[in-house]
Amino acid sequence: MTYQLIHGTVVENRRKCIHVVRVVGSVLDTWDIDHIAEEMRELLLSRSGEQAADVVVVQGDTRESLRLFGEPWSVSRVRAAMFNAAIRWSPLTLD
Repeated sequence: MTYQLIHGTVVENRRKCIHVVRVVGSVLDTWDIDHIAEEMRELLLSRSGEQAADVVVVQGDTRESLRLFGEPWSVSRVRAAMFNAAIRWSPLTLD
């Protein structure tokens, strides 16, 4: 199955943001989700030098099938931002 990745951010405070990666088009296993999160952390480290990037991976299309993976505090912040439509999404490609 093929899938697309889209990226958004949730601002936590002035100096910290939560990076959100959404999987569109497929349901992945947990090791695939962990792999996507690690690749995103490596990308953020190489681009901006962010040592410990906070990444939440989202999969699912409807409210009932939505699953979020990451730190519990970050997951709750991202869930609230998604339901308030406060995230702007842009396409993402990870190599």
